[in-house]
Amino acid sequence: MTVLNDLVRPDRYPRSSRYDPAWLLDLDMGPNPLWLLEDLAQNLDLRPGMRVLDLGSGKGATSVFLAREYGAEVVAADWWIAPEDAAAVFAEAGVGDQVRAVRAEAHALPFEEESFDAIVSVDAFEYFGTADGYLPYLARFLRPGGQLGMATPAMTREVRQLGEIPRHIKAVVGWEAIAWHTAEWWRFHWEITELVEVTSARLQPDAWQDWLLWAQAGAGHQPGSRSANEAVIDMLTADGGEFLSFALVTARKS
Repeated sequence: MTVLNDLVRPDRYPRSSRYDPAWLLDLDMGPNPLWLLEDLAQNLDLRPGMRVLDLGSGKGATSVFLAREYGAEVVAADWWIAPEDAAAVFAEAGVGDQVRAVRAEAHALPFEEESFDAIVSVDAFEYFGTADGYLPYLARFLRPGGQLGMATPAMTREVRQLGEIPRHIKAVVGWEAIAWHTAEWWRFHWEITELVEVTSARLQPDAWQDWLLWAQAGAGHQPGSRSANEAVIDMLTADGGEFLSFALVTARKS
């Protein structure tokens, strides 16, 4: 129970701390999604009634948060989670009338152009958003002046600059770390298109420690994932914040 209580941090994440840590861990598909979203949202202007696409919404925690905390009308899009499973989470959380679950692949989104006020993606963009042509594709679905925000695993220095993936990271995630770019890499990658104005691109302070707390809690809460979480714990402990972080990037459509 002490480990679960470590996930309640009202001093740093007051909104997220109102959510049951066990509920969050039961929906786990990546580290501390509500902490990431709450931090990211500081650089967004989310208002009641906005139509928001939660891209790569997983089992639905971030969509619940967007609906409850900001009054958004949310479309929760994910490729791996069945819409009926996500819809059950939304109904149980009391936001079934605000959140619609759809199964969608990030490169074939079934939406009309300029149909969203904001697009948010938490711990998913690294899987589909690094290609040069992806932002121009995604921006089509934002209304003029619409906002884009994403949180993604990051490196403090580019793997290309280092010349290799550090061994303690490669041992756990392999080649995937080549998609964990710096915040400044993302700033350039988006701004060079001239389709958006980047409003913030930063590394989350002490992100590796947040990630470590989450992995420790997961190892205790979900016995079936203990070995995977312990590998992540070893990776983060070895890293100590030297290379691993999360990038939080926001932009507004030109």
